[in-house]
Amino acid sequence: MSKILRINCVGDYSRWVGHIDRHPLVSVIDYAEVSPIRHSLNNYGVYALFLRDDASVELDYGCGRYDYNQGTLLCVAPGQVGGKEDNGEQVSITGWALLFHPDLLRGTSLARRMADYSFFSYSSNEALHMSEREQQIIINCFREIREELQHAIDKHSKQIIAANIEVLLNHCVRFYDRQF
Repeated sequence: MSKILRINCVGDYSRWVGHIDRHPLVSVIDYAEVSPIRHSLNNYGVYALFLRDDASVELDYGCGRYDYNQGTLLCVAPGQVGGKEDNGEQVSITGWALLFHPDLLRGTSLARRMADYSFFSYSSNEALHMSEREQQIIINCFREIREELQHAIDKHSKQIIAANIEVLLNHCVRFYDRQF
């Protein structure tokens, strides 16, 4: 039986890959800063977006598989299982990850819109394949969120971070519409 890493909070995943979080509810990870890492099959209690720009990796997702190639974005929601079983091997990967806890969304306009982002559903069985320009837009969104995380948490942090995540997700909607 496979060991499944439970990602109940963003810190669970961050500790696994060796990343230090600056906020308890959201994390932006540049894999170039933490690689090499071990694979993991994860049970998510958070939302996560993974942009990989390295070689192809076959990942499990729900009861199926994702063809997760260079320049693709994979989106998962709380309650979903995905990843690749840990075989103990250290792998160097490049790309980005954004993880955020549902509690971050409480009281924000994004909380009311999350159901509109169908790419977080298991029924969305294909990763988002993006052009280089689209990848750069997504990376810029990751960087903008990470920049906000550099500031001390104040009464404005939650709204600013949630608004930036909403912009990122709206770009994803546009790119998915183009793909399908």
